[in-house]
Amino acid sequence: MEIKQIKLTKMATFCYLVGDGASKTCALIDPAFDTKKILDEVEKGGYELTHIINTHCHSDHSAGNAAIIAATAAKLLIHELDAERLDKVLNRIFSRLLGGKGSPRPDILLKDGDVIKIGENILKVIHTPGHTIGSICLYTDGSIFTGDTLFVGSVGRTDLPGGSIKQLLRSIHEKIYSLPGKTKVWPGHDYGPLPHSTIEHEKKTNPFTGQL
Repeated sequence: MEIKQIKLTKMATFCYLVGDGASKTCALIDPAFDTKKILDEVEKGGYELTHIINTHCHSDHSAGNAAIIAATAAKLLIHELDAERLDKVLNRIFSRLLGGKGSPRPDILLKDGDVIKIGENILKVIHTPGHTIGSICLYTDGSIFTGDTLFVGSVGRTDLPGGSIKQLLRSIHEKIYSLPGKTKVWPGHDYGPLPHSTIEHEKKTNPFTGQL
């Protein structure tokens, strides 16, 4: 599996291209801004885009959905608990303020334990509420995409609707920190000293996750 980390120009958001070399298909995780740049990366890799996956409903992770879908035949996926909020009026307004568009409705609703097939590779859906009620992480052998649940040296905010610090820390400790220590952590924003980390490193050094 090829992983391409794409740093977007606004809000230090990361979009991820996850590609399968055998089938030359790929998924995008959280396309928000710079959609031409993102699509150029897909074309550069010689991929056919089949999936767009939002780790949660917020505009800084979904404002590019409409433009990407208009340019491809990709299906849009999000957890069932965040689906209704994806195209709410406030979310559409914020998306436009950030230079994107309101998101189309999802094609596929996800739940904990679902498996998304990208060619011969799979992404396992891990429901990690706390940042939003429908936040998810996506796990494949050796890597986890943590959205706004876990950052390098920090965690996602919990003061927006649907947020809960208790739920967030429980999600991190029980569902992320239980994975192998060498698992690479690919966060939703470039808020830390490095663009990615490992579970082992975060368990030892992240000051926000020390206590439940």
